[in-house]
Amino acid sequence: MRGRLRPVAWTLAVLAAIAGLAIVGLASKHSPPAGRPAPSLPGEHLSGPPVPAFGAGSQSKIVVFWASWCEPCAQEAPAVQRVSQSAIGHGRVIGVDWNDALSGARSFIKAHSWTFPNVRDGEGTVGSAYRLIGLPTTFIVDSRGRIRGMLSGPQSEASLMRALGTSARS
Repeated sequence: MRGRLRPVAWTLAVLAAIAGLAIVGLASKHSPPAGRPAPSLPGEHLSGPPVPAFGAGSQSKIVVFWASWCEPCAQEAPAVQRVSQSAIGHGRVIGVDWNDALSGARSFIKAHSWTFPNVRDGEGTVGSAYRLIGLPTTFIVDSRGRIRGMLSGPQSEASLMRALGTSARS
């Protein structure tokens, strides 16, 4: 009996090692490394003022990926608007509508009275370049145009303000 279990134990150990490597590989593929240059934002402008530039001495930004069909995005929407209107957040919040219908995106922006710049990533290509893994997701982009952090899930006004405050010191 003991002799028969040994090959099974080895097989299970090898399968566990392979699964572990696959998980680590997938996690590293999707996690934004600190300091990686922020990919360019989509060119399709939806609302608000023009999108502020990354880098070249600009202030740090928070880039919020959202969609009209995302309920957690709707929960987060009032906090994002308040931060965009605050002294620290004014001109530093950018919304990116991800993989969404144009009519839904415009309705969402209007329903939440968003006044900050919003662009549309209708095909999801920019989200892929950012290594987006869910919605809502907020990326912190420093004054040199590099990703400094990522916040997953709906954020509060306080967590967004902390992200801007931390990125200001980067």
